[in-house]
Order: sequence, then structure tokens, then C-alpha cells
Amino acid sequence: MSECKKKFSTSIGGQAVIEGVMMRGPHGSAIAVRKPDGEIIVETRENKSLLQKYKVLKLPLLRGVISFFESMVVGTKALMFSAEFYDVEDLEAEPSKFEAWLEKIFGNKLKDYIIYLSIFVSLLLSVGLFIIIPTFITSFFGIESNSVKTAVEGILKIAIFFAYLVAVSKMKDIQRVFQYHGAEHKTIHCYEAGYELTIENVKGQSRLHPRCGTSFLFIVMIISILLFLIIPNGGGMAWYVRSLYKLLLLPIVAGVSYEIIKMAGKYNNPFTRVISAPGMWFQYITTSEPDESQIEVAIASLNAVKPLKKEEAKW
Repeated sequence: MSECKKKFSTSIGGQAVIEGVMMRGPHGSAIAVRKPDGEIIVETRENKSLLQKYKVLKLPLLRGVISFFESMVVGTKALMFSAEFYDVEDLEAEPSKFEAWLEKIFGNKLKDYIIYLSIFVSLLLSVGLFIIIPTFITSFFGIESNSVKTAVEGILKIAIFFAYLVAVSKMKDIQRVFQYHGAEHKTIHCYEAGYELTIENVKGQSRLHPRCGTSFLFIVMIISILLFLIIPNGGGMAWYVRSLYKLLLLPIVAGVSYEIIKMAGKYNNPFTRVISAPGMWFQYITTSEPDESQIEVAIASLNAVKPLKKEEAKW
């Protein structure tokens, strides 16, 4: 491994896509994808964040909610971009009557509508899995205590989350994505450690990272449990009213979780290591050791977005 320069913190994050990696830096994002013929193609995009346009949205809690939704938009766009290189049959086939009708109605905006529809469906599924189903199940137990009911729902959320991750990790295509996820983390670690971005240097880094989306989702679940323990929401409240109540509090949960994971990524001390540990354990499922070709793709993506000046890299 080459000589390490002074370690610094960074806000660079990323996401694994189909046969590639998306990295998001302070000024823009880059998607690197290895095409079926072996060529690595990199597309860069400028960040157009509401946080830069409206300063008030940078306030704690608010910035977490905005960042969460913007990350979903950027991530979905990156996934759709990478899928274009591995959907050759659909690209060559004649569009169906329904597809032709959609293109006629929405024109160039069709892809944008598909992106936002995908995000809406993802949120709907998440609400169903982690809010409605646990709340509905506990309604049959006849539990009146708010703390007991919240604890049971919390256990169900974590169990569903774990079962979902284990199930998808068995899929062959997802296993490739998880390898790219590992490459993304290892490359960011290498950059933050001050090493030159080479395959050998990246290989020596950890595939676990405290700012990972997996850790964020786990922290969201823990914060929701703690918040609902504090705020009474049990008693004779119907399960669907209780679900709606939790849904309304979700922006607060997301905002607090964002601040915690940001702090965990910025500081390395016993407290941040403790709060990061559970989410990091789950990353043993959602990341795998990448091969050299996957690391090469992650390096290409990070090189396209890394700050030119060290002062731009700080939180």
C-alpha cells in the first residue's frame, strides 16, 4: 500500500447500481458503469439541491428530510441509467401500444414521471412493511401499554428488515450489486484515508462504512422506536390511526436519523462507534468483497467527483 497522506473527512457518498457505482460529491455526481463489452463509461451530473437554493432548508432536521428525498431521486436516476446498458432486448424491440401512448402523452418528461412513480411505490412499500404491518400485527395482541406495544413493533420491524436483506442477498443479480456496494465503501475509505486511489490500496480497506444507507435505515428504525416510546400513541387507538400517526412523525424520525449518521461519519469516538455498530453489522449482508474489475469502476466514479481542494472535502 502506498504512503498515506493526512486523513480528512468528506461528504462523498455513493450507491451501487447495475454493474456500476454512483458517487455523489459536494458539487455533482458521477455514474461509472462497465458495459457488456468491458468498457467503463462515466457520466457526470451537476448537483441541483434545494439546500443550495433555499438556505432555510439547511437547518437541522429539515436538511435531513430534503437530503433523504434528493438521494432517492439521484439514486433512482443512476439505476435507470445503468439499466439502459443491460436492457438491449427491450431497446431493440418495438414499443407496445401502451408505451407509445405514454410517450405521446408525456413526451420527454416520461422518464421523470417514471422516476417519481418508482420513488412513490418504494415509499409505499416501505410504509407498508415497516409501519402498517407491524402496527396491524400488534393490534391482535390486546396490548394496552404504549411502551410494550412500541417495543413489540420495533422487534417486528427489525425482524422484517433482516429477513428482507437475507432474502434479496440470495439473488444472483443482487449479489453482484452487493459486490459493487463493497467496492464503493472501500474506495471512499481509501480516499478518506489519504491514500492514492489504486486497486491495491482500495483492496486493503474495509467494506463497511458508517455513512451507508443500510446504517441509515437501521438508525431510522431505532429512532422511531425511541420517539414512539416518548410520545404516547397506544391505548385504545385503532391500528390504522396509530399507523397514520407514525406516518406523520416520519419526517422528524428521518431528520434526527440524518443528523446522527452525519455525526457518526464525521467523528470516530466510542459513542459514534457504538451507535454505528448495529448498522455496520447489517452491512455484512448488504456488501460483499469486490473483485478488481469492480474496484476499478468505483475508482473511476470517485475520481470524477472528488473535490479538487481538501477544504472542499470537509463537512
